Amino acid sequence: MDRQVGIGVIGMGWMGRVHSAAYRRLPEHFPDLGVSPRLLVAADVSEHRRAHAERVGFERTTDDWRAVIDDPAVEVVNVTLPNAMHREVATAALEAGKHVWVEKPVGLGLDDTAAVAEAARAAPGVTGVGFCYRFAPAIQHARDLIAQGAIGEVNHYRAVFLADYANRPDAAASWRFQRAAAGSGALGDLMAHVVDLTHNLVGPIARLSGRTATLIPQRPRQTGEGTHFSRVASDDLVDVENEDWAAAMIEFEGGRHGSLEASRVAVGPRTGLRVEILGSAGALSWSFERMNELRRFQLTDDGDEGYTAIQVGPAHPDYAAFQPGAGVPMGYDDLRVLEARNFLASVRDGEQREPGVEEMLATARVLSAIERSEISRAWEEAR
Repeated sequence: MDRQVGIGVIGMGWMGRVHSAAYRRLPEHFPDLGVSPRLLVAADVSEHRRAHAERVGFERTTDDWRAVIDDPAVEVVNVTLPNAMHREVATAALEAGKHVWVEKPVGLGLDDTAAVAEAARAAPGVTGVGFCYRFAPAIQHARDLIAQGAIGEVNHYRAVFLADYANRPDAAASWRFQRAAAGSGALGDLMAHVVDLTHNLVGPIARLSGRTATLIPQRPRQTGEGTHFSRVASDDLVDVENEDWAAAMIEFEGGRHGSLEASRVAVGPRTGLRVEILGSAGALSWSFERMNELRRFQLTDDGDEGYTAIQVGPAHPDYAAFQPGAGVPMGYDDLRVLEARNFLASVRDGEQREPGVEEMLATARVLSAIERSEISRAWEEAR
């Protein structure tokens, strides 16, 4: 029989539910993983969310996150809380000898992320960070093509995450808009994914010139439970304390250049995460809104050139674990299952895999450089 791994989830909002569902689906998609997650305990201050956790299979619930870490049967702790709690909870779990899967951005900023990374280096457990988009089969295939030299030497790069969840003035001022609870805004929420994909596909960012802006300065106060997608009809407005938009001109190690952009107030794109990688012999383009398609261009000598839309299928990484043939689409929650598989394989082997806290630390250095550049109006080191 597979070895059971005791799971504790701290925070049962949207991300906590996504993580929990990913664990439940693992035996279906990866029956030969060799370990089986056992949903032991979920912690949340909300009675409603605790009741949901019990309905979906947790053996018990608690309103005290420390009780999860103190449980000797819990081997893995998932930290799916507002950013302000990441450092305290993740560090406590690591120091208790637990394996930790924590959502990005791992704290309020670079100092918090660095502290968690330091704790992880001194701890026996492995870490995972919620960079799910790097697991998309099309992205994995793109990375392989780039590494093989299929598009030649990369000489142009552009990545954006243009989201619309806060593009209306009545979008509720959830914790994500508060500096004390979230730290940064679009940087930690969206640009973190852009930077991680950039590091994963092309390589480290050395220096940059960045800018940030808050486009909607006030929003209605959030009442009751909700998410950053919630809308509220109210004249009770509060200040937005962090940025709606951020962008950077970047220079990679080795001297190549590119650009990054993120926004939570875009009109048009819905979840517009896109990357474009141009090389000396070809090009690749991917959009999360068309997650199962990779556009590829190849230089030829016969002049018959143009982008080809590749529909990912069983020949591409990890796709066959979900669908039997191309054209049957995978979705966001499937990426979370792949993320859970990667993390539990790391737990099984006792060997750190990417992405962990070290990859988040590299991303946090870039996010911090964008913030510093906004103040200095100068190029800043990002390493």
